[in-house]
Amino acid sequence: MSLHRAPVAILGTGSCVPDRVMSNDEVGAPAGVDDAWIVRKTGIRERRWAAPGEATSDLATGAARRALKAAGIGADQLSAVVVGTSTPDHQQPATAAFVHQNLGGSRTAVSVFDVNAVCAGFMSALEAAHALVALSGGYALAIGADTYSRILNPADRRSVILFGDGAGAVLVGPAGAGRGIRASAFHIHSALTGLIRVPAGGSRRPYDPAAHDAGLQYFTMDGRAVREFFMSTVPHLTKQFLNDSEVLPSDIAHVIPHQANGLMLDELGPMLDLPGATVHRTVRELGNTGAASVPLTLDRAARSGALRRGELVLLLGMGGGMSISFTLVQW
Repeated sequence: MSLHRAPVAILGTGSCVPDRVMSNDEVGAPAGVDDAWIVRKTGIRERRWAAPGEATSDLATGAARRALKAAGIGADQLSAVVVGTSTPDHQQPATAAFVHQNLGGSRTAVSVFDVNAVCAGFMSALEAAHALVALSGGYALAIGADTYSRILNPADRRSVILFGDGAGAVLVGPAGAGRGIRASAFHIHSALTGLIRVPAGGSRRPYDPAAHDAGLQYFTMDGRAVREFFMSTVPHLTKQFLNDSEVLPSDIAHVIPHQANGLMLDELGPMLDLPGATVHRTVRELGNTGAASVPLTLDRAARSGALRRGELVLLLGMGGGMSISFTLVQW
């Protein structure tokens, strides 16, 4: 049985980053690297880190408020709030519940939950919000938000130099003529789950003094293997997605990719073979903001006036697991 899905569009975008700017020299010193080394390896100049007491839900709420304002929709009109994050406020309840509380929506008949696909979390949140609105109507927030500064090892130069904190949000609702979310696709290579992980803090390896002493509470990544995987996999999956969506590569006007690493984007962009597309970036000034990077970059592109009505926008998510995801949007 197939269920009818009504057309759904992105009606508003928003983003939020902390005030605290962290230079390359500040984050690099404990790891034994300097500004020149970080720029050469990543293309990142600076990033934002959350202040003490500032949580993922705070950033997510800021982004959500801006998306609601851009769409002209009140919080009490929401039927769903979905947050993609791998750095929640708490193990429970869902960070989305705190966002709903912060927004002050009076409606209680709202679907509120988190999803975790690491840096591709927003893409899953968007698909869930899209499906809920398509099947039941109303308006939904899809948010990507992370505070990776809380789980980074200051001495690990492979990770501490890459990540910033932030949030991005979109408000989805019924589509008007000539716009809407046209297609999406998700891929998982679960044999590679060990490439990106936080070893302790879950049911497999609870967080305890021994785990703390071993540094197992920190984010770890095999950067070389991650880069090789994405570079060898993303281009052909992109071509497959566009073919399945019956869209020519030349039809894509904009690409909003996960902001993993500036140098990786330099290499990946031409390999996508999208001759008319602008590849949008925030990695230079914000670093890798995890699940926030796609919606945050989308918001900046939208607010700059770069996206024009009717243009095709390709959202590209890449995250631990290892996951790759696509969403095609007619703006």
